[in-house]
Amino acid sequence: MSPDPEADLERLRTICLALPHAAEKLSHGMPAFFIEKGKIFAWFWHNHHRDGRTAVMVKLSGIEEQEMLIEADPDLYYRPPYLGPFGWIAIRADQPDTDWEHIADRIAISWDLIVPPKLKERI
Repeated sequence: MSPDPEADLERLRTICLALPHAAEKLSHGMPAFFIEKGKIFAWFWHNHHRDGRTAVMVKLSGIEEQEMLIEADPDLYYRPPYLGPFGWIAIRADQPDTDWEHIADRIAISWDLIVPPKLKERI
């Protein structure tokens, strides 16, 4: 679990809100970042259901990608409850060497997967 979740959330907020048409809201008690019309592309979870972790949830291309990432680096990635079966993955943000550039790249991919095509055309 992160010793400073507010600093982690602020880093995440900076990354997410720099993306076009991004906004923040609370969803199920956790900060969520979404594109207009409510499509969420990232979540911040800190000690969710007392799991002792701080993580960022992002959308993937599907379950196959999720399985590949977890197998490749199970210390970094895990299948989040509720969202995991729908092609989301959790990225640990509570490690001493958290790679925020990597998290930013995964957030950009998630945003790209979520953004409506018509909105994407206007950007």
